[in-house]
Amino acid sequence: MARGTLAERVALSRNSASNMNPTGMSRALSGPPTLSRHAADTARLAAPLAIAQLSQMAMSVTDTVLLGSLGPDALAAGGLGANLFFVVVTLLQGVLTSVSVSVSHARGAQAEDRVPHIYWTGFLLSLLLAVPAFVLLSFAAPIMMAFGEPALLAHNVGEYCAALRWGAPASLIGIGLMRSFLPAIGAARRLLWVSIGGVFVNGFLNYGLIHGAYGLPRIGFLGSAVATTITVWLTALTLMGLLHLRPRFRHFVTATRPNVPLMGELFGIGWPVAITYGVESMLFLATGLMVGLLGESQLAAHQIALNVASVAFMVPLAIGQAANVRVGFWSGAGQPLAARHAGFVALGLGVGFMCLSGLFLITAPRFIVGLYLHLDDPANAPTVALASSLLVVAAIFQIVDGMQTVGSGCLRGLKDTRVPMIAAAFGYWGIGFPTGYTLAFHFGLGARGLWWGLAAGLASVAVLMTLRFHRKSLRSVGVGGVAAGE
Repeated sequence: MARGTLAERVALSRNSASNMNPTGMSRALSGPPTLSRHAADTARLAAPLAIAQLSQMAMSVTDTVLLGSLGPDALAAGGLGANLFFVVVTLLQGVLTSVSVSVSHARGAQAEDRVPHIYWTGFLLSLLLAVPAFVLLSFAAPIMMAFGEPALLAHNVGEYCAALRWGAPASLIGIGLMRSFLPAIGAARRLLWVSIGGVFVNGFLNYGLIHGAYGLPRIGFLGSAVATTITVWLTALTLMGLLHLRPRFRHFVTATRPNVPLMGELFGIGWPVAITYGVESMLFLATGLMVGLLGESQLAAHQIALNVASVAFMVPLAIGQAANVRVGFWSGAGQPLAARHAGFVALGLGVGFMCLSGLFLITAPRFIVGLYLHLDDPANAPTVALASSLLVVAAIFQIVDGMQTVGSGCLRGLKDTRVPMIAAAFGYWGIGFPTGYTLAFHFGLGARGLWWGLAAGLASVAVLMTLRFHRKSLRSVGVGGVAAGE
């Protein structure tokens, strides 16, 4: 890929210095950064991404709390509808992760003229992906009936998804495309502030539309779906406005036609990521269903531990996204050793954070469970005891979970997604699922056995991802060492 003239590169470096530091572009011409610089840049890039993801979780919690005020029927319908929407959209968003690595590679290679083509091609791909999402959500009621749900519940879920489906294009653009594109051009902080604002807008609209407050119409539990739809559209349009109207970002989105061959390239990189998301999600879904067979107390304990682990997971997930950008940038810059260092520094940050998080889970499990249940209520005693023991398993679970998600991000930075997809399928379903099932139902460990199965599956994927990145990045250093100044 052409790198441009020296004058062009110097001018580009000057123009980009103010807002490209997290990816390292302003230092690309002066050589790779030190390990401490890698760590600082990765943390600076990951922090707004983590807060943006926690804000998205806060929106979900807001929906749940406000739906709960209408009773269990509304909560069940809204919860199932929202979960179906989340699963469908998240899988399709996996395809759009290719935008981040493609932009990072282009910027690393000083081929900035390629970035607008990637943006508009990714935009069109987002709209095309919204079509199957819209169609699938339109059949939410028959899907629920096929899983044996009661007719009334299936009908209510269908109505809820009928409102939510209109938010699918906005979700794929605002969360899928923008969350991939903005960090790659050094604008991750825009995600932070817009996401935080979205939490308050979503809460205001949810309460107003559910209960008819603030002069808004009262539409009951469907108000939550309408509020979420409006919020994701406002989020997408705001992010696009900031991107297109701010002078220092405008050159990244200069009007151009989408490129059909480039769309094939983006899809080719992204579809294995979507499958990877799917096989992992299905493992957690299957685990939850098996815990449900063990009784309400074990299911409640499982949900508490999973919720705690999910919150902590947002940090290594953000670090993995940052690694995607930084490994991709240095790889595109023709400096494979810097790409390797960026990846392993990110792995160290992810594992280090999860070790601290795991230490907290081990030392204060009852305190954490007390945030969900009254510890003094005798009726809660079995759930409290089990949830506390699951949090101890989660302490180990989290470390390998952090390693696997950051490792996956590092490999995406190298445009390596198909082999990691196979590794994930093998680890989750070849090791994790049978281990959990055997420990739970043949050795009588119940929910704890299922969680040890999750830990085993995640550990195997973490090892495979890390080894894959080690070998692939080392091979790149060997091949590109001279060009990189080694």
